[in-house]
Amino acid sequence: MKNSVQMTRRRLLAAALGGTALAILAACGEDAPSPPTELEASRPVTPSTTSPSAQAATAAAPPSGPPAGTRLPDIAARVRQAQGDVGILPPAPASASDSPIEVPADILAARAERLVTLSDRDQLSATAWRNIGWKTDFETSLVKFDEIFSGGVPRDGIPPIDEPKFTDFAEAVQFIAGREPVIALRVNGEARAYPLQILTFHEIVNDVIGGRPVAVTFCPLCNSSVVFDREVFGTALRFGVSGNLRNSDLIMWDDVTETWWQQLTGEGLVGHLAGVTLTFLPSQLIAFDEFKAAFPDGRVLSRDTGFTRPYGRNPYGGYDTVDDRPFQSDGRIEERPFLFQGRLDTRLRATERVVALEINGEAAAYPFTELRGQRVVNDEVGGEKIVVLWTPNTVSALDKTSIADSGAVGSGVAYGRVVDGRELTFSVQENAFKDQETGSTWDITGRALTGELAGKELPPLVHANHFWFAWAAFRPATRVYAAASS
Repeated sequence: MKNSVQMTRRRLLAAALGGTALAILAACGEDAPSPPTELEASRPVTPSTTSPSAQAATAAAPPSGPPAGTRLPDIAARVRQAQGDVGILPPAPASASDSPIEVPADILAARAERLVTLSDRDQLSATAWRNIGWKTDFETSLVKFDEIFSGGVPRDGIPPIDEPKFTDFAEAVQFIAGREPVIALRVNGEARAYPLQILTFHEIVNDVIGGRPVAVTFCPLCNSSVVFDREVFGTALRFGVSGNLRNSDLIMWDDVTETWWQQLTGEGLVGHLAGVTLTFLPSQLIAFDEFKAAFPDGRVLSRDTGFTRPYGRNPYGGYDTVDDRPFQSDGRIEERPFLFQGRLDTRLRATERVVALEINGEAAAYPFTELRGQRVVNDEVGGEKIVVLWTPNTVSALDKTSIADSGAVGSGVAYGRVVDGRELTFSVQENAFKDQETGSTWDITGRALTGELAGKELPPLVHANHFWFAWAAFRPATRVYAAASS
């Protein structure tokens, strides 16, 4: 059934989007691979993310799709332009079996209740992954392997940035438009901006900011920008792109244990550190101009990454509205993002952007369609008083081929609204955020600019501007904010 659904998706998406659809399908690995060149054939067996169970049972599997060696027109050229020639990568040097990281007993106990029993099919997948170089402890898994899909590239085929360089605003304005989205991160007084025009091609930046090792991550398929502390039980990990997806979301891997990690939730899924959750760090996805205004001494991730990529171009052109083009699935027409095989939560459009957060076990989502009309929402989540602020100018990184020329979707941010023991209530007055208690004005980064509280800052909260389908897949009990019901 899956093959017929995929072929139907191909036909309908190609009809609706033309070359754009074909490029995304190719980037997702849905075209038939070309035979290996002599150079590739001579390289050692190395990490790849082709479906493991399919590799293990190639002889028995019936052919599907076009014959081997055929490709849809210009697909290879488009993929090479977007991500470069990934080729076949050398095996990772890590030795997961000799991991120096000791997992605490309480985490081991909680994990034991969640471990899945691997089926024969799962064992075939694990064997195939080991045969291409993975040293992951596949016997320790919280998920069935049929939930994991290849994203069409090998391990680190989308290369993370491990030695990031930063530049000042004078240089950055030469390549970033003012309304382009950046991940704003401040740690121990140091502020940095990570443009999505760069992260779209790398997905992970391993950095040290304010003396703290961090992983700044972005999954284009879920519009999920998440920042983690890279230190786990005293060891700083280097994170990479596994090449695999779950619920369309990036699965990361670390270089010490080769554990596989879910980007959106920060949880170890498979391997030695399965059941461990990375520490989230608050960040904001805002316009470059907003970052510049708030942090005049801030630094910006440079295009000098060590890789040649068409930064500023969007290889996922039109992805914002992919669910406006329905396709046949399981006998019915429905909207579905690429490579998402889970159940869609139809309370919102699949690629509706939401300010998503979870506090003390309660998850909440604030749709941009609601925020666009209100600009400010005062609420309570998990017993904590919060405020959600929205500004209109930030453009999408997933709309047009040129990010700078894309349409505006805005930015939504979340903060605590108790300052020095005083609960504040916010509103928009004369196009400025103001609290009713003191009349102080505030900006999108949570700083008071004028009034009695000038110089104060709202407590930052961990949140993100995810696509709804992705957040709902991992947090199905989420409360969705609606103005009429508040």
